[in-house]
Amino acid sequence: MYQTIEVDVVGGVAAVALNRPGVRNAFNAEMIHELTDAFGTLAGHSDVRAIVLSGNGKAFSAGADATWMRAALEFSVDDNVDDALRMSDMFRAIDTVPQPVIGRVHGAALGGGMGLIACCDLVVAAEGTVFGFTEARLGIIPAVISEFVLPKVGPSWCRALFLTGERFDVTLARDIQLVHWIAPEGDLNDAVAAKVQDILASGPAAVRAAKALIAASAALDPSDVRSFTARRIAEIRTSVEGQEGLRAFLEKRNPSWSADVER
Repeated sequence: MYQTIEVDVVGGVAAVALNRPGVRNAFNAEMIHELTDAFGTLAGHSDVRAIVLSGNGKAFSAGADATWMRAALEFSVDDNVDDALRMSDMFRAIDTVPQPVIGRVHGAALGGGMGLIACCDLVVAAEGTVFGFTEARLGIIPAVISEFVLPKVGPSWCRALFLTGERFDVTLARDIQLVHWIAPEGDLNDAVAAKVQDILASGPAAVRAAKALIAASAALDPSDVRSFTARRIAEIRTSVEGQEGLRAFLEKRNPSWSADVER
């Protein structure tokens, strides 16, 4: 179905892999369209409980494709606006998908690849991975991804790293909260699988509700957060899943959704 990505769903987990290894999974117009479509489709699948986003080959993503950028030299301002909006739609589709997205990052994540990482809920990166907001080195700026990077990194590190365009290591990526866990490259798959299992051990509706809670609370006036969160926990506690989870805890048994998951 797709030409630039691979999508496979097994046991309630969707694996989405960037699949242009010959150009280190650099974006082009087709990949942007396909990622937008894939995440839009997965959003409607209630049986998908987690999504793993990765890159095939030697790198997660090197950002924009050189051929695509060369074609953009002939774009008008309006053409560039349309192009940027399509990229923004892709990031938004990943950022707002109701399921948790786990980023499996290795090799390199540069430019627009950093935007993908910022849209993931959990990021596990291999030791030795190189990161960078490298747009300024090309005479451009990380404008579209900034909407998703700023809430994670904050303005101080954005100032430091957007302006220099420097490349940095996985330890700094974790320190500035783009990456959550670091694993030896040979253990990366196991580390990602452990996070998937943690998600599958949690209530499916609760996981989605928790992700939605974060976004909704951040958008509220502080004076409204108290009543909003009280209402949400009351609704969840009285839901079928909430009742099952609490009863399972009190009865010292596994809840129905995690019967086959080690706790």
